[in-house]
Amino acid sequence: MHFGYTPEQNQLRRTIREFAEAEMRPHVLEWDETQHFPMEVFRDLGRMGVLGAVFPEALGGAGYSYVDYTVIMEELARVDPAIALSAAAHVSLCTNHIFLAGNREQQERYIPKLASGEWIGCWSLTEPEAGSDAGGTRTHAVLHGEEWVLNGSKTFTTNAHIADVCVAMAVTDRAASSHGISAFILEKGTPGFRPGKKENKLGMRCSPTGEVIFSDCHLPVSQLLGKRGEGFVDSLRILDGGRISIAALSVGVAQGAYEAALKYSKQRKQFGRFISEFQAIQHKLADMATEIDAARLLTLRAAWLKDNGNSVNKESAMAKLYASEIAVRVADQALQIHGGYGFIKDYPVEKYYRDVKLCTIGEGTSEIQKLVIARQLLKSGC
Repeated sequence: MHFGYTPEQNQLRRTIREFAEAEMRPHVLEWDETQHFPMEVFRDLGRMGVLGAVFPEALGGAGYSYVDYTVIMEELARVDPAIALSAAAHVSLCTNHIFLAGNREQQERYIPKLASGEWIGCWSLTEPEAGSDAGGTRTHAVLHGEEWVLNGSKTFTTNAHIADVCVAMAVTDRAASSHGISAFILEKGTPGFRPGKKENKLGMRCSPTGEVIFSDCHLPVSQLLGKRGEGFVDSLRILDGGRISIAALSVGVAQGAYEAALKYSKQRKQFGRFISEFQAIQHKLADMATEIDAARLLTLRAAWLKDNGNSVNKESAMAKLYASEIAVRVADQALQIHGGYGFIKDYPVEKYYRDVKLCTIGEGTSEIQKLVIARQLLKSGC
């Protein structure tokens, strides 16, 4: 077993880290305070190959592996988790759904523009009455001749207000339950399709989250994504990969918070000594570093298995569950090490603390991850 990164992966990490430190770090607080999404920075990520990370070069992608992708997500989240979140929704959810379920014509139309950052994508599954119970979807689509007519709304859609392309789920056969939900591709400017309320969030504030609304939205039959009735089933496959990206994002948040706490502990003096010399602080730092490494290894295992064509339903849920919960704990301890200074915006841990909680909620809550894991354990008997 080999536990090291390749020289190419180390170079990729350096490249993303240098970009994040130079182009993102100086503006993180400003973007958060104003809820400003830095469009040009996102376009730069497209030019760097980040937004087409896991897609083939023939479709304009970078051809990276999922292990490479975890490196990218971790480094972006280490500096600004909100930018990482928007990138993850764009890559792992919207574009990946088109890549995995779309026909050749759909792939060639959408993926090159999404991979380059020319277009930005969002993915809409959650509804006001269908969160963890995504099978309770109420948005519906009715076929009239050569057109689908969509009505309904989605909530908690990352990138809703900046997206050029939206992949959305709608009921096409109520009697068929989870096999009666289909996926559709919608383009910005389509009559009857628009963003709704933009949410004012606790954290991840520069990443826009909000509603998308369908009001007698007419779509040609060519905009059906995948097989009719298989949109929800495909969504579960998409979420397996998406959970790897959120696990990596969680590791990045935890790493950023840990590094901030380590740096502060070497600068802050109390009782005539740097606080890093106190055993209580050392124990906190040791626990944080160990838990981050464990979360990273779980994430890399899931990514490696996916790269090698294995099912990762259980492993991606384990990685996402553990990494997100650990990230919350690390951010909490990092703030505690800062004491009162951790509670003000002059220090970065305040933002990590607010941002990180979403990791235990988005793309399936921790409770849902446990259900997914338990289901697989009971099925396999081991």
